[in-house]
Amino acid sequence: MPSDSSPSPLPAPASLCLLRTSAIGDVTHVVPLVRTLRQAWPQAALTWIVGKLERKLVGDIDGVDFVTFDKAAGWRGMREVHAALRGRRFDALLQMQVALRSNLLSLGIHADRRIGYDRARSKDLHSLVINQRIPARSGEHVLDAIGSFCEPLGLKQTQVRWDIPIPQEAHDWAAQQLPGDVPTLLVSPTSSHALRNWRPERYAAVIDHALARGWRVALVGGPSSGERAMADAVLAACKRQPLDLTGKDTLKRLMAMFGRAQLLLTPDSGPMHMANAAGTKVLGLHAASNPNRSGPYSDRRWCVDKYDEAARRYLDKPASELAWGTKIERPGVMELIAVDDVIERFEAFAASRGLG
Repeated sequence: MPSDSSPSPLPAPASLCLLRTSAIGDVTHVVPLVRTLRQAWPQAALTWIVGKLERKLVGDIDGVDFVTFDKAAGWRGMREVHAALRGRRFDALLQMQVALRSNLLSLGIHADRRIGYDRARSKDLHSLVINQRIPARSGEHVLDAIGSFCEPLGLKQTQVRWDIPIPQEAHDWAAQQLPGDVPTLLVSPTSSHALRNWRPERYAAVIDHALARGWRVALVGGPSSGERAMADAVLAACKRQPLDLTGKDTLKRLMAMFGRAQLLLTPDSGPMHMANAAGTKVLGLHAASNPNRSGPYSDRRWCVDKYDEAARRYLDKPASELAWGTKIERPGVMELIAVDDVIERFEAFAASRGLG
């Protein structure tokens, strides 16, 4: 059984394997850990097993050997990862994903130390595939939980740094779409969890307000049919038309666009954490999830937080009495966020930047 006690630290491991395959937001949370490990042990070989899509965002980080896991390929995808690692043994595996698929994937990774989550956060046979645990803590942001995976190795993540590379092509494309220095609001309206999505007509009302205030507004999102449908519904409800860049960017181009925007409006989603990593402020919409756990890590001042109200309405108790990490993904929960709530945060942000 895994031990909860702190083991003797590795003074300079020769090799470490990081397993966090998805999703986009969580993968951005791993990047500061990579920076911490690389700074402490520049000679250590770092291998990161990452998802196929997620590799497009982080796969060009220097000093890391990436192994792609194609989860859509099922067992074949697992066999391909195991084949890529055949004959290799790591000083430590950082098993940062508790889903059953990831736990099964980890069985083909050979490591002396197999570091996983504390008992409270373990599930789906996680405890059976690890032999050491991170410190048991509650009330911390997901990024800090991931950052604590270095603690059993004798380190402490004291600095949070992303510096995700952005190629010049992406910068050039973003500059063509968003030329000049006009105050810009990006709107990424779709979460991968449908019950976290806000209503299209409410996005449209905020977009109309921002456009009337002289801001440039651009809708962004991926090429999926769901994201296209949401964008079309938002556009149909708008009285003034924003730029529609839905499905036209890549993850790197989106990162470049964040560098040309002042603010992103989005529900709890991958783009929220990408924007935060790029240094762009986020007007996050939180009712189904707790912003203190999964909101934009660096600055949550501009978020709308209806999580406590949702807890009282749907679970009959305040958020303070819920287990940390409880999601309230119920039909209608996002309707607790009114248009006026979002406009108030938008105006507060604009005033803070002298854009009022």
